[in-house]
Amino acid sequence: LNPNDARLKKDSKKTEAPKDVVRNAPKVPHSMFFQYNSALGPPFHILIDTNFINFSIQNKLDLVKSAMDCLYAKCHIYITDCVMAELETLGEKYRVALRIAKDPRFERLTCQHKGTYADDCLVNRINMHRCYIVATCDRDLKRRIRKVPGVPIM
Repeated sequence: LNPNDARLKKDSKKTEAPKDVVRNAPKVPHSMFFQYNSALGPPFHILIDTNFINFSIQNKLDLVKSAMDCLYAKCHIYITDCVMAELETLGEKYRVALRIAKDPRFERLTCQHKGTYADDCLVNRINMHRCYIVATCDRDLKRRIRKVPGVPIM
């Protein structure tokens, strides 16, 4: 075709891209070296979710012993205030899980945010500090954690 052909339409409304495009790239923590998280090492820090406690009760597993058997190292197990609040709101059916969660071997992490939704609390905590292994059986929470690089799921 001839460039001066009448069938060719000329774009009179060409939009130019702005020259000062600001891109927001998330800052990568200093513990991430390529794809490997160097902050993870023995003793491991494990964040426990509500349904993982229920899973351990159903399968008659001791959390501390089974975590050490799985990772072959010493483990510190942490439970956030939101997970405890979620266990308390589940009621009488989950009183055994609440009793296990109040074990003195587990360390409590206080939450500074409003609300008691445990999944958001765990995701926010691992986004701030990527030194945790998250123990959960929840599919939605696993899907959200997989988007955060360098955080393993147990």
